[in-house]
This record gives sequence, structure tokens and C-alpha cells, in this order.
Amino acid sequence: MELAEELRYAILMAIALAWLQFAACMAVIGFAGPVLTRNGRRIAFLTGMPIGWAGLVMLATATSLPELYTGISSVALAHAPNIAMGDALGSCVFNLVMLVVLDALSREEAVWRRIDQGHILTAAFGVILIGFVGALVLVARDGLDFHIGHVSIYSPFLAVLYFVAMRAVYHYERRAPHAAEPVELDETESLRQAVVRYGAAALILGAVGAWLPFAGLAVAEAMHWKTAFVGTLFVAAATSLPELVVTIAALRLGSTDMAIGNLLGSNLFVILVIVIDDLLYQKGPLFSAVSPSHAVTAFAGSIMSGILIVGLLYRPGNRFFGMIGWISLSLLAVYLLSSYAIYLQGH
Repeated sequence: MELAEELRYAILMAIALAWLQFAACMAVIGFAGPVLTRNGRRIAFLTGMPIGWAGLVMLATATSLPELYTGISSVALAHAPNIAMGDALGSCVFNLVMLVVLDALSREEAVWRRIDQGHILTAAFGVILIGFVGALVLVARDGLDFHIGHVSIYSPFLAVLYFVAMRAVYHYERRAPHAAEPVELDETESLRQAVVRYGAAALILGAVGAWLPFAGLAVAEAMHWKTAFVGTLFVAAATSLPELVVTIAALRLGSTDMAIGNLLGSNLFVILVIVIDDLLYQKGPLFSAVSPSHAVTAFAGSIMSGILIVGLLYRPGNRFFGMIGWISLSLLAVYLLSSYAIYLQGH
């Protein structure tokens, strides 16, 4: 009887310690992420970078650094490819469901009527890139696992598509300049100070991002869950905290387009993160090493990007209970269904 009690106590302590590690990582990301993004915006403003481009590149890259660090650590140190892939694709879906939060917080009018339609281009590239990754996760196990050394032959195509997308959006921004959006700026702060703070926050996120996969593995082991499930739902939520904080802050500042550019730009950047993860995973092509269940998340991300395009084109203004419209409800439904599917796969 005493042995059973000791065993039960040891299991509870292991579970508590695993979740404590994970919660600590989330807390640090939640603190350092906004510092990184705030100074990223200041650097963009002080260097004269266009605001739209700043949201898509500078801000999106800054908020996606946790995904980058976590992915690198997952494949190079923790040897957990499912954590890396789940984090990247789960972040895409999590970013898109944040649009529901934006719509709920946009009290004056539906957020779809406040967003510039130029974001359709970025969302369309998101459909292509995220859907491409989902297809690769499925076909890489069925005789189409072409690779050079340990690197999948598909990764260079993904990288090329990413840079084509960024170039197309850049040229669109130049042809169709948008009105400047407000940027919080301390007039006494120099560019050098902003760069130093940006670098310090990036280093902190690097350290936490390197540890996060191990915390995720500890949670998976303690709870007897699959790593694909933990990576997609929990690690992705943790690494998406900067996007959540920055998105809400941008909306309060009236920078709706900056917020959307950040979310959609982050979704494109994490595809590049997957390419980097494939390059660093030494045991073989990443796409053939991960669970096919990741295709569910990828296709959910593509569907949600398509729903966003419908919202930007149709620009509905009706709302249920005065809170959110049918576009937001559709995004939330796809997110919940895909999360439940991943949950079933993880047990």
C-alpha cells in the first residue's frame, strides 16, 4: 500500500514539474516577446521602413523568433521532429484564430470592414504554402520521399515560394501605399537603444525557445500524450504569445492593418522555419519523420486562410449577439474541429 502511495506521489510530482517548466517558459515568452516586438516596430520606424512592410517582415519575424528557436532546438537538440512541425503548423492555426479575438474587440464595426484588402495577397500565399506543407506530410511517406542527403528535395521549393511571396507583397506595398498607422515611440530613445533591447530580448527568447521542446517532451511523457499533440496545441500556443499580445496592442492603437500584417506574415515565416528545421534535422527528411496527423493542422490552416480571404472580399458587417460575425464563427469552428482531431490522434 505504501509503495502504491509513493508511486502515485512520484507520478503527481513528475506531472507538476513538467507543467511548471512549461508554464515558466510561457511566462518568459510572454514578457520578452512584447519587448522584442515593440523595439522591432521602433527600429522599423526610425529607419524609415514602410509600416505595412514593417508589420509583414520586421514585426512578423520578431514575433516568430520563438517558433524559430523552438524548431531548431527540437530537431537539433531534443530530436523531437513532431514538436517542431506541430509548433510551426499549430502556430499558423493559432494566429488565424486570433482574428476572432480582433473581431470581438472591434466594437465600433466588424474588423473585416477595417482591414485593407491588400492582405488578400498575403492570405492567398498562406493558402498555397501551408497547404503545400500539409500535402508533403502525407506524400513523403508514400514513395515520394525524394531527398538529397538528409534534406528533402521539397524544402528548396518551399523556400523559393516564401521569397516569391515576400517579393510580391513588397512590390504590392510599393504600388499601393497605405496611410501611416500610429506607432508608439519614445522620442528620447535612440536607434541604438532600440537595437540593444531588441537584441537582448532575442537572446532571452533564444534561450527559452531552446528549452521549450524539452519542456514539451516532459509534458508529453508525464501525461502519456503524443508529441504531435503537445507540439500542435501547447507548444504552438506558448510560442504564439508574442503575436497575441502584439495583435491586441496594435488594435487598441488603431493599427488594425499592422496587426493583420503581423499575423499573416508570421504564418509565412513559419514555413521558412520548417525549411530550416529540415536542413538541421540530421536523421533524414523532416517530412517523412513526422506524424501524418500534422496534415490535419495544415489543411485547417489553409481552410482558415481561405475563410479570411472571403471575409476580406465580402466584408460582412452583421454580428451575432453584437460580438462576432459569421466569418469569425467559421474560423473558430475550423480551429476547434482541427484541435479535437489532433486531440484524438494524441491519445
